[in-house]
Amino acid sequence: MAQMGVRPGNVRFHCEYLFEGIDLRNKTMLDVGAGDGRYSFYAACAGATRVVSLEPEVEGSSAGMQESFRRAASLLGLEQVELIPQRFQDYDPGGETFDVVLLHGSINHLDEPACIQLHYDPAAQDVYRTLFQKLAAVSRPGGKLIVTDCSPANLFPRLGIRNPLARTIEWHKHQKPELWAQLLAGAGFTGPKVRWTTFNTLRTPGRLLLGNRFAAYCLTSSFCLSMERGRETSVPAPADEVAATG
Repeated sequence: MAQMGVRPGNVRFHCEYLFEGIDLRNKTMLDVGAGDGRYSFYAACAGATRVVSLEPEVEGSSAGMQESFRRAASLLGLEQVELIPQRFQDYDPGGETFDVVLLHGSINHLDEPACIQLHYDPAAQDVYRTLFQKLAAVSRPGGKLIVTDCSPANLFPRLGIRNPLARTIEWHKHQKPELWAQLLAGAGFTGPKVRWTTFNTLRTPGRLLLGNRFAAYCLTSSFCLSMERGRETSVPAPADEVAATG
């Protein structure tokens, strides 16, 4: 993923881009793989009445992420943000559903071995179909799904060299947004839209100039996929096309 700058302005710019077109006021959100909680806290500050943050890495973390997360929530006065140190697979929502579900850089970590084989192995696809059915079950009809990750299609690994802009990315552990959209459509999500992201330090000019598939291919291949939980009770067939901007 393209790294967000540590400057507050860059973080805010990325959050506004991430939730573009979504009114978070009086909404509920599930943040899958919440990390340090920045997107959960942003949603709460933007008016969300309840945010559930799943972050398994905080459980027993020597770095004290759990304490840091809760301290930030306390300092911000955000009692509506609940940290649950569990994987999505282990999470029991107890029948609760959400208006917004966010997977920021976490979709490939739901099951890495399956993700690696996802584009050719039916068994791996079945693993993710089950996960996506649970995503649909915790999403309210008409609810928004936001997925960010990077595509494995990138210039540098194709040339056989390390990408100097994203040196830690293991490209074989990622999939294209079109494949994610197809599998999510099979679970009842509709209206896929892909936006190609770039460096937040460049702000709006960067989005205008570099927020397209070709530029992403030459940079970090980062994308944001947005979909909506279908309002129909039946599960629609997978989408053949993905609307892409840029």
